[in-house]
Amino acid sequence: QADTSWRKERIRDVPLCQEDCEQWWEDCQDAVTCKVNWHKGWNWTTGTNQCPKGAMCQKFKFVFPTAAALCEQIWSGSYRYTSHHRGSGRCIQMWFDPAQGNPNVAVAKYYA
Repeated sequence: QADTSWRKERIRDVPLCQEDCEQWWEDCQDAVTCKVNWHKGWNWTTGTNQCPKGAMCQKFKFVFPTAAALCEQIWSGSYRYTSHHRGSGRCIQMWFDPAQGNPNVAVAKYYA
């Protein structure tokens, strides 16, 4: 349950597979952002999310110095960095081939 004006439910501490978190950080380390937490604090006066006044854009690798920092902070604790590996049945894979089935079904059942 989430007590916010824009959302009544949200995910928390979803365990990400180590490889997925590391790959996300590798792929995005040279992208830029002005915020650590993307869930809140944006300037919406134009109707789209803009950086807060005075916020400086920096490369992800400076805002999020590790893969764990990115995965755990960017969506305010929605995801949790783990040492579990793909195929372990203990972590969510962010990317997979749906033609091969969804490996996250077993993970959801394990934690349920």
